[in-house]
Amino acid sequence: MTLDADACWARLVEPALEGPDFIVGVVTTGIACRVGCPSRRPKRKNVRFFAELADALAAGFRPCKRCRPDQAQMAAAGRARKAVEKACALIEQALADGEAPPTLPGLASAVNLSPFHFQRLFKRLTGVSPRDYAAGLKQGRLVAALAQGDGVAGALYEAGFGAPSHAYKAVKSATGTTPARLKASDVEITYGVVETILGRTLVAATAQGIAALLMGDEDGPMVGDLARRFPRARIVRDDARLAPILAAVAARAATPAAGGELSLDLRGTAFEIAVWNALRDIPVGETRTYGALAAAIGKPGAARAVGRACGANPVSILVPCHRAVGADGALTGYRWGTQRKRRLLELEADATG
Repeated sequence: MTLDADACWARLVEPALEGPDFIVGVVTTGIACRVGCPSRRPKRKNVRFFAELADALAAGFRPCKRCRPDQAQMAAAGRARKAVEKACALIEQALADGEAPPTLPGLASAVNLSPFHFQRLFKRLTGVSPRDYAAGLKQGRLVAALAQGDGVAGALYEAGFGAPSHAYKAVKSATGTTPARLKASDVEITYGVVETILGRTLVAATAQGIAALLMGDEDGPMVGDLARRFPRARIVRDDARLAPILAAVAARAATPAAGGELSLDLRGTAFEIAVWNALRDIPVGETRTYGALAAAIGKPGAARAVGRACGANPVSILVPCHRAVGADGALTGYRWGTQRKRRLLELEADATG
């Protein structure tokens, strides 16, 4: 976030002025303070302004022991997260009840913020505006309803679309097809199961490429998961037909650096596809934080949304969501278990070490 130095100085002089929080670095002392610090106000020429404490620390400043900006920012971050989570819940509940999503002023009022600052906070933490967040939810509800076999008109109503033209644009953007064609898309999916270094692995493919890669201890639950993902597809098991693909997947799991691209049939929102492509750009043996991935796709601050997109990845290993880690490097959020994620990263480290 770019700061206006004059506006920051005005708020430093008069802390009661409304505006975003920032950090003040005092050049003469090397101290980083928050607005409202009881210490004597420095001269204008001796201050620098930072959006985050981390930026000030990187510039060589240390936290003030009087105003404790480190503790204050942690508390502020927690309040911001809770405010956005509450707003998301209000939007989701309204759509579930068949109502229009709350307005921007209504959401801002519910979390005790001005519309301007709430909008900026929401977008910083989720990567999208409240309006786009609601539109994405409606789009997802429509696609899910159509995939379950609902009629087009009923699915439009269930998802909360008032005008069919809006729905057609939303589905076209997300899937590349129309609601009617999506409803009629009874594709055939062939699957097989292979034993890999990570255990039993189900690989399912359409004529376009691999559409799902699932892992588990038993075949039954994996087949059930596949059926839930593609409720309108004709699902057929044919290990012999998929033998070359099954062997390639097993080899990729055991030898991550192995070359050769496998054709994929990825289905997701534009945001999810962007995240999955960014994951495929991570070199073997390296990792990226969810925040770094968010920045890579031009959505800084959307780390949580990136995490959800990683969780929705239908072809683990081939789209290496195991290379996404928490801000502290923790192996969090892997659908198939931390043990498998650690094993994959160890194999990649050995292959490139």
